Amino acid sequence: MVPGFLGEDTPEEVLAALRRTDPVGLAQHLGDLAFLLQGIAGDPAELFATEGRSRREFSDLLGAIQASRGALDSLEARALIALQDTTRRERWEQARADAAHEDAATPSRSRIEQEADGSTVTDISLITRRSPHMAGRTLASARRLVETLPRIMSALAGGRIAGDSAYAVAGASAVLDPDLAREVDRILGERLPELDGAGTRRWRDAVATVAGDVDPEGSTLRHRRARSDRHVTMTPGQHGMATLTARLTALDAQQIHRHLSRQAERRRAAGDRSGHSAVMADVLVDTVLRPGEGAPPPVTLEVGVIITDRALFRPDAGDVAHLEGYGAVPSEAVREQLLACTTPPAEGERDPFGSDGEEVRATLRRLYAHPTADELIAMDSASRPFPPAMRRFLSRRDTTCRGPFCNAAIRQYDHIVPVSRGGPTSLDNGQGACAHCNKKEQLAARVERVENPALPGHRVRWTGHSGAVRETGPTPLLGPTDRARAPGADDAPAAGHDGSAAGPEGGHGDGPSSGSDDGGS
Repeated sequence: MVPGFLGEDTPEEVLAALRRTDPVGLAQHLGDLAFLLQGIAGDPAELFATEGRSRREFSDLLGAIQASRGALDSLEARALIALQDTTRRERWEQARADAAHEDAATPSRSRIEQEADGSTVTDISLITRRSPHMAGRTLASARRLVETLPRIMSALAGGRIAGDSAYAVAGASAVLDPDLAREVDRILGERLPELDGAGTRRWRDAVATVAGDVDPEGSTLRHRRARSDRHVTMTPGQHGMATLTARLTALDAQQIHRHLSRQAERRRAAGDRSGHSAVMADVLVDTVLRPGEGAPPPVTLEVGVIITDRALFRPDAGDVAHLEGYGAVPSEAVREQLLACTTPPAEGERDPFGSDGEEVRATLRRLYAHPTADELIAMDSASRPFPPAMRRFLSRRDTTCRGPFCNAAIRQYDHIVPVSRGGPTSLDNGQGACAHCNKKEQLAARVERVENPALPGHRVRWTGHSGAVRETGPTPLLGPTDRARAPGADDAPAAGHDGSAAGPEGGHGDGPSSGSDDGGS
């Protein structure tokens, strides 16, 4: 407590007084606090001198700052909505007054509110120093947090979820109707401990998985609606550069990205010294603009698609599919393509894959899921040490880097207990990682497999040098409803949630690995 700041009152008494005040009173208190914080930030004097102080002092300070940021993010969301609602009311009252309260002369309320919202977005942009586009998106997400995502909002206020993760949930919920969003919020609220180490990509993935489980028919319709919005845009940049963006189906985008990455690796192996991403850009330009000038031969690519047998053959099953390196997608997004490329043509029909159809057609590999955690735990084939088949399994089980809050694609395959310390090369001791998180021996104090009775499955605990602890797990393949279903119920496979991982495995490479098999392990 800052001496004199709260006077003789206890924090609880000050809190009660703040709840009785109005926005002006709260603004004054926050203004006083902002004055103190800005003064310290501008001239911290000896506050951050390190001589004679421990790491614990600064890590505790960082934790307190983070907790304050979550509370402020929550207050900001409520203030944004209050500003929008007040602006709408004032504009409507002014329009009624201008029309002398005659209904026939009063503009439509929807038009008045639309104009008021434009004014609100401008105010938010100016006050928060966000672009108008970002201000509008923040306002829309804030309303979803306040009105349809109360548990995520509460977690944000209590520092149990970061602001960017909360807004990722709100953004991913934009396509859901309010009742479905509230149900998704309820389920995610129950899964907060499980998602404690999740990055924004995994939070969005969780929204898609739960929504697909709760509303399978709506998931299909949302995919079809989103697919109709595919497009290509060009955004001018600086220094003679520009950004070309294509909105495609997840499967098409992943295959294109994998193709560009594979060709870039070949060029670098042949002596191109440019960076990997730069060479990918060169491959794209050459493929589109100069296809006849030394174009690479056609290649087949492996893209892992994890989908339950129910979802593959029953459109109304509701199980989402998982695209390796991307995350959850509606089964509708991949079902037709998988069935088409796994089914040989009938006698007399032309094979769309040509004379190499039998060699390059997609194949199915049986994968086995945990009976309660519903994550991948085994496959039909296994070998040593992190061979191609095992790397593919880790990619499909983890989908993205297993480092806490990391959204990066899997680039390397890590022994949780390093081989140098006796760690076995096994699926249980393996995890997918990006190049940064694979340096865990240097980044963290301890990384270990843990058994958590409350959260069954492949859990990995990361302990930082400050003592902060986070657990991560693979992306669940199904939603909570299917996880609760007893093995053998309805038409589920007798062995549990056996999934079929479909991907064009004939003549392909070894998954997304682009470097060492195990990095720093």
